[in-house]
Amino acid sequence: MQQSQNPNQIANPQTGQLPKVKGPEMNDRDFLNDALSTCKYITDSLNIAVREASHQQLHADLLQMLNETHQSSREFFQLMFQNGWYKLEAEEQQKVNQAHQQFSNYSSQFPYPLQ
Repeated sequence: MQQSQNPNQIANPQTGQLPKVKGPEMNDRDFLNDALSTCKYITDSLNIAVREASHQQLHADLLQMLNETHQSSREFFQLMFQNGWYKLEAEEQQKVNQAHQQFSNYSSQFPYPLQ
């Protein structure tokens, strides 16, 4: 994995498979981006359906669909990231440490100790 020009950006170099000038037709990145966006939408909706399913078998079926859709999302993300079509922004270490400290302190409020 290589860093791009922005030192806080985590990204792979683009594979060079995309046209220099984007036309109206969809390319591989567009199809993957659409698939990832669709999976994100479906997992959000399935999450609600799983939580609210009153019938045990329906709950089990929806939960399986949710897990499969999460797996698909992960595969689409990995493929986009490998091709340099998905970038992440690294957070400053100080902010990561602050968030860790904040949420670590919450564990004292749990009724049972963490194992």
